[in-house]
Amino acid sequence: MIEVIKPGIFTTIQDKGRWGYQSYGVGIAGALDPFALSAANLLVGNPEEAAGLELTLLGPTIKFHQETIFAIAGADLGPKLDGEKIQNWTCHHAPVGSTLSFAGRKSEVRSYLAVSGGIDVPPVMGSRSTYLIAHFGGLEGRTLKSQDRLPISSTSPGAKKFIGKFLPEKFRPPYAKNPTLRVVLGPFADFFSEEGIRAFFSTEYMITPNSDRMGYRLQGEAIKRQKPSELISCGLANGTIQVPPNGQPIILLADRQTIGGYPIIATMIQADLPLVAQCLPGDRLRFSAVSVDEAREVYLKLWGNLKTFFTAESAEAAEKP
Repeated sequence: MIEVIKPGIFTTIQDKGRWGYQSYGVGIAGALDPFALSAANLLVGNPEEAAGLELTLLGPTIKFHQETIFAIAGADLGPKLDGEKIQNWTCHHAPVGSTLSFAGRKSEVRSYLAVSGGIDVPPVMGSRSTYLIAHFGGLEGRTLKSQDRLPISSTSPGAKKFIGKFLPEKFRPPYAKNPTLRVVLGPFADFFSEEGIRAFFSTEYMITPNSDRMGYRLQGEAIKRQKPSELISCGLANGTIQVPPNGQPIILLADRQTIGGYPIIATMIQADLPLVAQCLPGDRLRFSAVSVDEAREVYLKLWGNLKTFFTAESAEAAEKP
């Protein structure tokens, strides 16, 4: 069991999301940076979809009431175990009664804490993800607060063999401040003028303070339309970029609604979701166009390298006497 001593700024329980219920209006939720959560889980021997903690800017202070194998991936928020600095992207051992804290943000925005066995809150519609908009999932559908107690499933057999395992930087997403995000144009590009599309690809857009896990509202040169009408409605994906009547784009993220009527100028490629997840209000974004084939190739390379690394590590460990 984990006890929350201090909750941090915005800490929630997340897994890979609540799939299969969008036709009923239920959003997916899940980790904003799915790569970092998957990496943290694999570092402790969990399935990728196990539930962990999403930490934002200032991590929590938590006490381990049982021996725990854990890993942190994503943003460097200055993790410390019993006051001693520890490394990100690495599997660690926490003795009974030890305390994990965070000194403060050094790079990026969101970090993911995985524990061997996973956070064992009751699943809702097949997922343990916190869906803040609907107030369910995770722990009572909310961010964590002081004195919360989080159950942990039984530590995976042989989990101690993962202690010290480290994911090298070459296998991680290329996190960067003010990134250029790759997108596939469409499916409603014909709603926009040539001038509007040119503005979209040539403008630097700032993430506004009116942004959250549902989506990032951007501010920059307005994207002009050649069709003034809205859509009746259409399905939305993680990374969908809508353009409302004011011409300022919105990048939809994990807590997005399931359908919407603003025309979609482009969709961000899945391999770049980790990059936008690590941005803050005030950061600036640019967009570049790629083909569907290029998007698929980049996605398979990023996730394939992650799987290849852990497959190779497992094979090497199995060969040792």
